[in-house]
Amino acid sequence: MSKPITIQYKINAPLEKVWNALTDKNEMKSWYFDIRDFVLETGKEFNFYEPGEVKKYHHQCRILEIVPNRKLKHTWSYPEFSDAVTTVTWELQVEGSGTLVTLTHDNIESFDSLGENFSSKSFTEGWNGIIGQSMKNYLEK
Repeated sequence: MSKPITIQYKINAPLEKVWNALTDKNEMKSWYFDIRDFVLETGKEFNFYEPGEVKKYHHQCRILEIVPNRKLKHTWSYPEFSDAVTTVTWELQVEGSGTLVTLTHDNIESFDSLGENFSSKSFTEGWNGIIGQSMKNYLEK
């Protein structure tokens, strides 16, 4: 049975600013990943590696759904290691003077055979760092 990872943070920034940070590749590289082939269009595929020179993990994603200023849903996979495909959903909603960011990463157990770096615990820590530190710090400065 699938147990999705759900991460939620309130960002003290207007919803439109959060959406732009999430969907503009020039802004993304300031807090997320450098995704050179990102195009905000359903069906488009994008690829990236983790920061640094190692380039250990090739991430491949395809945009599944876009609801402007509300939702971005895409696949998440590691084609060089596994045929498994998971799903990441970013949802935004106004909360007071800020924005509530909810990330849900489904089917993580599909990566179980790949080892500890692909565990639910590892992804939970990673998403908490990405949203709770990197995104939050970038948008609240």
